[in-house]
Amino acid sequence: MLETKKDLQGENDSSPVLSSKTSKIPLAYKGIQYNFCKNHSCENYGIEPSLNKKERAGLYVSYGQKNYPLLKCNLCGEMPPLKSNQGIVEEIERLSEYLNTNESIVSCPDSLCINHTIPVGTKKAYRSFGTTKAGAKRFQCSICSKTFSIAKPTQYQHDTCHNIDIFKMLMNKVPLARIVNMLDISWEVLYNRIDFIHRQCLAFVANREIELKTLPIDRLYLAIDRQDHTVNWSDRKDKRNITLSAVCSSDNKTSYVFGIHPNFDYKIDKLSIEADAVAIQDELLPEPLKKYSRLWLEADYEKSLAKKIKEKDRLNTTNLNISIQSTYDNAAQREDIEAFDDKTKTEKLPSYGLQVKAEYTMIAHLYFIKNLCGNVSKWRFFMDQEPGIRSACLTAFKDEIKARNAEAFYVSIEKELTIDEKRQFKARAKKRFNEIQDSKPLLSEDEIKLEMLKEEIERVSELGKFKDRWVQHPLPSMSEANKAMCWLTEHDEYDLTHQAWLYNKASLHSVDSFFEKIRRRVAMLERPIHSASSAGRTWHGYGAYNPAMVTKMLEIFRVVHNYIDISKTDKKTPAMRLGLAKAPLSYKTVLYFK
Repeated sequence: MLETKKDLQGENDSSPVLSSKTSKIPLAYKGIQYNFCKNHSCENYGIEPSLNKKERAGLYVSYGQKNYPLLKCNLCGEMPPLKSNQGIVEEIERLSEYLNTNESIVSCPDSLCINHTIPVGTKKAYRSFGTTKAGAKRFQCSICSKTFSIAKPTQYQHDTCHNIDIFKMLMNKVPLARIVNMLDISWEVLYNRIDFIHRQCLAFVANREIELKTLPIDRLYLAIDRQDHTVNWSDRKDKRNITLSAVCSSDNKTSYVFGIHPNFDYKIDKLSIEADAVAIQDELLPEPLKKYSRLWLEADYEKSLAKKIKEKDRLNTTNLNISIQSTYDNAAQREDIEAFDDKTKTEKLPSYGLQVKAEYTMIAHLYFIKNLCGNVSKWRFFMDQEPGIRSACLTAFKDEIKARNAEAFYVSIEKELTIDEKRQFKARAKKRFNEIQDSKPLLSEDEIKLEMLKEEIERVSELGKFKDRWVQHPLPSMSEANKAMCWLTEHDEYDLTHQAWLYNKASLHSVDSFFEKIRRRVAMLERPIHSASSAGRTWHGYGAYNPAMVTKMLEIFRVVHNYIDISKTDKKTPAMRLGLAKAPLSYKTVLYFK
């Protein structure tokens, strides 16, 4: 089916399929245009390509393979892969869905009554009118005298005495089988309660995070990384795993986690979408022009198996520059440099719901963070070395980057070091610190740190295809003993001192700590075990068999981490430090939120 150019420009068009006579560059969708030059120092950075081929000739040309077209900037030569704007918007809407749980109001059910749009709680609009047999509060409208009730969160639950215990056990590494055994409940009750806990956590956090729109934040130091979660096979005849990639953003200052998003949509009807994709011959279109470009369909899975490129193993070396260069080399081999979750023969797609292509979740995640926090003066992004994260950040925050209100850094850390190797790095740094202190006794400790940072900036290493400038951090910690940073939005408006302290802030500590906390506190999300004969497959006795459980556990744990868990150092929760809570909350407060 072909559509006219006028039809394609409709903001609410749900399937903007392009004909051969229209632009090969995806049209903007609901105000989102992802496709432009990503080089922040280029004049074309952030400039949306024109649909008119003659007007576009001076800025961009379509370039690349048939099904994976690139966008080439004629000024700087940058060639970012094209993405579907519709797919990005759909993913943003999926990640933001929980925020809409508080949009509906409880009011008089009579649509002709004045109070129909006036919520319960408004003075003199309603009067209390007892309770229902189930214990739900009943109200009477003061205008039309209609009565109605507000259901309790535990409506239709016959036994609620174990709810808080189940909540606590899930978040403190008690396996599901042990919960069933210890509380003497059925598996059906347990799974129903997990769904209940998940709903309540989302409703609670949506009510709190709506305040982030207006909450003034001077500077936000966001650490962004991703964590893979493997789902056990449920059929011994098919021992392929499902691997989900969850992208997460955590504030280094407060440790507040703004979002953790796995690339799986368990609410989608897989069979109907697969059938529709076949009917419209979606697989024949170039990737960014497909109706279902953000989703892993069976046709995409088969193509991925056919084109899989063997990546180099990460070298076991304490030379971080070699590891960084190896990461660049692996990314350069990809057909789409931003796509990092190609499937192998040891992986499979979920049997229900649909897996989202990880780069679309990553892009939507950055837009989600921007929409969630509406009053931030300065943004500072510290990201794992992954082209997809870089491109997503430079796109979602293009206006802030142009205005110098946002800075982005790659951070690469050698994570396989032993305790002894970490101590050696710290000892060498301490020795250099003492040498400067002896030669310049009048300098304070902070001034000596500044000198060390400036020295490393002067010894910058250029790595990768685009000669990214990497700086070794001279002040290691035990969690980040061997670390290098690359200032992706580098410019000359900051003096060397300002640059040095900016580099010093670059860290993935808060997000890495949160990831480690997940592994230690949630039984089904513990790291799986590889055996010598597994051929790449993994299995964990307490692991999830249902990919939706991964999403639910991560979203529940984010609420517990932000609002319930207290730090040993300052006795505060991340939400208290950020300003979204005045005191630590209890499991009961979250669970029975209304």
